Amino acid sequence: MDNIKNTLLILARASIAEAVGLPYTLDLEALLEENPGLEEQGASFVTLTTSGERLRGCIGSIVAHQKLYEDIIHNAKSAAMDDPRFPSLTQKEFDGITVEVSILSEPEPLEYDSIEELKSKIRVGIDGVVLKYGVYQATFLPQVWDQLPTFELFFSHLCQKAGMEANCLVRIPEILTYQVEEYKED
Repeated sequence: MDNIKNTLLILARASIAEAVGLPYTLDLEALLEENPGLEEQGASFVTLTTSGERLRGCIGSIVAHQKLYEDIIHNAKSAAMDDPRFPSLTQKEFDGITVEVSILSEPEPLEYDSIEELKSKIRVGIDGVVLKYGVYQATFLPQVWDQLPTFELFFSHLCQKAGMEANCLVRIPEILTYQVEEYKED
């Protein structure tokens, strides 16, 4: 477990260093040889936080569409440079960020007919959620339950993140759930 954790975090941090123009030695060929699972299709999110656990960037893939190592590299660089909520990460900030890599399971549709039924099926603190309604879509990783610990808070913020009204669940949007394996720098 520690080996895969270190491998994923080193891969993400090296990608961020490259994006901000800092030297960081990484032998990708050797890394892939030691961890052949990285060459399988996978979906990941890379989250950057500053001291005090303040979000500094978070970008990811909900569905596997490329090799896991390629997904991590792409999302790490994007979290650092292309998250529209933040300016690009600077070289000065590099040492002050904490990197977290989440590997996602395949999202599964969750059937429900009412908000009460959805509430009974969602596993608080365990499920990541994708909300879809027409052109609107958003996701929250399971880690977001830490900041929004109730069903009502979590879903009102998720609805708003999707660009809809806070009570969008009355529309019975499509809901998919997934779980993550989370790896965070100490």
